[in-house]
Amino acid sequence: MVCLPGTIVAGSMTSMIRRGPRLTTGRDRGWLSPCVCSTLRMVSRAVTQLYDDVLRASGLRVTQFSILAAIARMGEANLKVLEDTLAIDQTTLTRSLNLLERDGVIERASHPDGRIKAMRLTSKGRGALKVARPLWAQAQDKVLRELGTKAWADAQRRLNHLRHVAVKKRRLGRKRRRVRPSSALRRTRL
Repeated sequence: MVCLPGTIVAGSMTSMIRRGPRLTTGRDRGWLSPCVCSTLRMVSRAVTQLYDDVLRASGLRVTQFSILAAIARMGEANLKVLEDTLAIDQTTLTRSLNLLERDGVIERASHPDGRIKAMRLTSKGRGALKVARPLWAQAQDKVLRELGTKAWADAQRRLNHLRHVAVKKRRLGRKRRRVRPSSALRRTRL
């Protein structure tokens, strides 16, 4: 078993989860994990399901809605811009874009550099977004009524800081990994 510094080792995963703060609302009563990543993913899945349920009438999932809304704001967007804007990895984004293109809600836009995959909304995509926006607003209002706008503003600030820290650490880790192979290669030559 691998332990992080400052981690108390529990006898099992269940006992680790039981020590976390208790969820106290709705039918999803349970325990949050002390693991930041697990808790964020759990909450993210639950909130995604809430938005998906409300958006179901539009035929879009919240992930698709987010992509369409980003493209609509920009007029057209390429893969790299969407990856950065939405913080989605290339594989997941490409899969989503291919499905949206297949369904006729987005289309490829011509770009001077033929290697760049730029996308824009079709009239069907603009229509889908028009139907989805008020539904999204209902989901947003539902969450903000429960959480409170002031609490959400505080949570946004904290989550943005966490995102910034995670992105910074990840970039540093990538730079270190790029440097290591050459120094390891030198050691094997000696």
